[in-house]
Amino acid sequence: MGSVFRKGLDAKQSGWILAILSGISVLFLSCSESSTFDSSTYLRRQIADQSDKRSADAVQFPFELEGEALEVVQAKLKPVGDARSRAARILDYIFRGLDLQYELAPTRDANGTFSERRGNCLSFVNLFVAAGRQIRINPFYVEVEDYQRWDHRQGMVVSQGHIVAGLYIDGELRTYDFLPYRVKSYRDFEPIDDLTATAHYFNNLGAEALLADDLEIAKGHLETAVAVDPTFVKASNNLGVWYARKNELDRAIGIYRDALEVEPGDVPLLINLARAYQRQGKAEEASEALAQVEGVHHTNPFFFVYKGEVALANGNYEEALIHMRDALRTETEAPEVHVGLTKVYVALGEVKKARHHLQRALALDAGHPEARKLLYMLNPMMDDSGSEQGKSEKNRR
Repeated sequence: MGSVFRKGLDAKQSGWILAILSGISVLFLSCSESSTFDSSTYLRRQIADQSDKRSADAVQFPFELEGEALEVVQAKLKPVGDARSRAARILDYIFRGLDLQYELAPTRDANGTFSERRGNCLSFVNLFVAAGRQIRINPFYVEVEDYQRWDHRQGMVVSQGHIVAGLYIDGELRTYDFLPYRVKSYRDFEPIDDLTATAHYFNNLGAEALLADDLEIAKGHLETAVAVDPTFVKASNNLGVWYARKNELDRAIGIYRDALEVEPGDVPLLINLARAYQRQGKAEEASEALAQVEGVHHTNPFFFVYKGEVALANGNYEEALIHMRDALRTETEAPEVHVGLTKVYVALGEVKKARHHLQRALALDAGHPEARKLLYMLNPMMDDSGSEQGKSEKNRR
């Protein structure tokens, strides 16, 4: 079974969880056992109030079940027993009945997860929440604040969050996760409402499209995410990345600055704002944006990569190495970190270390554009896969 069941949170945390759940959760809890709350209609009213009816009608919520998926779930899962036993039956059905298999991308809604029998963490949560609401328990979305995910393309940081399913049982928050390849040590949970969860879903789709260089698809998903929840800064950040990729830097900067009004210390926003200013030749503004990150405890490796690249461009190689090593301590599996170290070691004349990190970068992403350029530069000492060729450097001399 691929899920992780977790209980926890102290009495103080447990007390504020119910207080911060959205109106949908409160209304849902007040519903009788004889009916299922129509959360989609409720949310469409909310979106229409803050955006427009056309935008609201166009949104397909990720927890909506329909067609065969709805019929099968209603037939297989019955609203009997307490919340704990109902949740256990959902997990058993998802992982044994459907034999759900982990797949990093794409993110799927509840219907897609049901039909494909594959999905990532958010796909699993979409199906769990949908099934739970059909059998009249109140699962909700929970963001794991101490595990965020970032990617890096063309110098800009793309933001995604990590979502688990939550259920309040006997006064305690229980969370349900599907992330089989990573040891979990989460501590910081924040239940979110369905609007923000839906924004997460469309932001995931937009981020996946950005990383695949499908800009047309990316823009539609990211605009939907922002329309659903204008305060969701991850989507605003990624929409700014989209405009920066299109070289509409003033538009990107405007989006970043507006989002920083909502989350003043958001590291990806500040890094991307600095990047955009730097591309415009506004070094002073870039430095001011970056200075806001200084001294703040954070775990974004691309802040250190950016600092390292600035130092490298200024000829401060030892300082650049310090920053790149900080990035490596933060994240060992990002190819951009190893690319950064490769460039610094080349500048320092430490070719053997440069080759090592280039091999790591190519092992993590064989098609990484910068890594491929560095590979060409360091040839003929390395073959096309990034591995060192048979003879040692000493023998080649």
